[in-house]
Amino acid sequence: MRIVLVHPNYHSGGAEIAGNWPPAWVAYLAGHLRDAGYTDVTFLDAMTNHMEDGELAAKLAELQPDVVGVTAITPSIYKAEEVLKIAQSVVPDAVRVLGGVHATFMYKQVLSEAPWADVIVRGEGEEVFTNLVKAIDDGRWPDDRKRIHGLAYRDGERIVATQAASTVKDLDAINPDWSLLEWDKYIYIPLNKKVAIPNMARGCPFTCSFCSQWKFWRDYRVRDPIKVVDEIEDLVENHDVGFFILADEEPTINRKKFIQFCEELIRRDLPRRVQWGINTRVTDIYRDRELLKFYRKAGLVHVSLGTEAAAQLKLDMFNKETKVEENKEAIRLLREADIFTEAQFIVGLDNETPETLEETFQMAWDWQPDLANWSMYTPWPFTPLFQDLKDQVEVFDFSKYNFVTPIMKPAAMTRGELLDGVMKNYRRFYMRKALFHYPWRGTGYRRRYLLGCLKAFLKAGVGRTFYDLGKAGYWGPQTKGKVDFHFDETRTIAEAQMEDWEAAADRAARAAERREAVRAQGKERAAERNALKMPEDAAKVMACGGSTEQMDA
Repeated sequence: MRIVLVHPNYHSGGAEIAGNWPPAWVAYLAGHLRDAGYTDVTFLDAMTNHMEDGELAAKLAELQPDVVGVTAITPSIYKAEEVLKIAQSVVPDAVRVLGGVHATFMYKQVLSEAPWADVIVRGEGEEVFTNLVKAIDDGRWPDDRKRIHGLAYRDGERIVATQAASTVKDLDAINPDWSLLEWDKYIYIPLNKKVAIPNMARGCPFTCSFCSQWKFWRDYRVRDPIKVVDEIEDLVENHDVGFFILADEEPTINRKKFIQFCEELIRRDLPRRVQWGINTRVTDIYRDRELLKFYRKAGLVHVSLGTEAAAQLKLDMFNKETKVEENKEAIRLLREADIFTEAQFIVGLDNETPETLEETFQMAWDWQPDLANWSMYTPWPFTPLFQDLKDQVEVFDFSKYNFVTPIMKPAAMTRGELLDGVMKNYRRFYMRKALFHYPWRGTGYRRRYLLGCLKAFLKAGVGRTFYDLGKAGYWGPQTKGKVDFHFDETRTIAEAQMEDWEAAADRAARAAERREAVRAQGKERAAERNALKMPEDAAKVMACGGSTEQMDA
């Protein structure tokens, strides 16, 4: 049973500026397959290797797999679909499988536009994909597909989704196989070290309206910190990894286990050999102010904070549950603990103006994080905020949903003006940092790290890959009126997906009506109870059993 996993060849000018990132999904999926007895697994990283379609076709024809699996986030979905189309051409007998967050929620869209995809794995892939592979290996495919939870597929003209699979309850039972990756190619530019992205927890208890992670992972689960450190030690000793970023949405949520994780890193003397970074919320930094130096001792050197917006109005819209003043304080606390800070801002909603963009710059400079990023609001089509704003969404070319392309057009600005305003913020922030901060921040690790970050920005800027500026034709303020984002205007939402959204909206509306009716009935009953006053001589009113205490209805 030969399985080929492919990471699609998609690029944008976002996170790639800091280096090439190892696709962790491959390691966790392949490790679970290996433990189930499927060891003939090959990984083709078309993204890191910039593999063109012809080369990919040749490799698939050479390998002759029984199963071809590919994953995709929203901007890479078309590239992933193209991988399966190539597989259909050169290895037509292979079962073609697509997974990932976009296909999980948009399976009707995907199966409408890419009918050559045999099956979609919805949700976490390890258990569902392994069950699918077992069915194929046993000759039960496609007859048993309706019995496998967590799938979607076409049955003639119908699009069918089986019952959702449960989440992976025992994350510690997944033993990733990191040996499939070409480690010499995954380099974190600021430190010039090999980088990994291990996973400590899945899910998020918060429900930010612009995010889909809490919907995809559903319940929040944390691995045994000892097992996570075992994995990191393996990455350091066997793959020479010198930097890692925890893939979690917020690894500090479970404070007790995060502390155990740090303690174990220190006990094994790993901070001397590997440093690391996380994404987290400002509230957790504020909560753990007394522990920040301990986290630094454990090797934590970089914290990216979801500050999201300078204006409280935007924070409330995003359901961030944070305050602007907390953002500033969190950055100050991290700076005092000698941890690099990165502030993330989301811009580009319909109410964006030159003044609000200027406000985010002034806030960023006042807060003084080491790094700042301005990400374009990207209306993931499966998030709550999209449902609120969908009437304003004009672009359905998902390849541009990459945080660097202005999908939304603000009422008071053109998309070119929005891009120019964001670039103005970048220019001012990093020029001041380069002249007055980075070169003078000591002579040791801090200075090297910050200059390494600046090197990454400059490399992407010179190569015109930063923010996809080369593709858009942006060369400065003089070109803001000529910018072309090359949206594919033929892309639309599939009818089947629209019907599904409308049905879901109807169900949500009916559920809201039922909740309101129940609340109204509760208020009526409470009013009736309050109207029934107890007699003054309440002691003479006996309850069942002779007690004088009454039970509320």
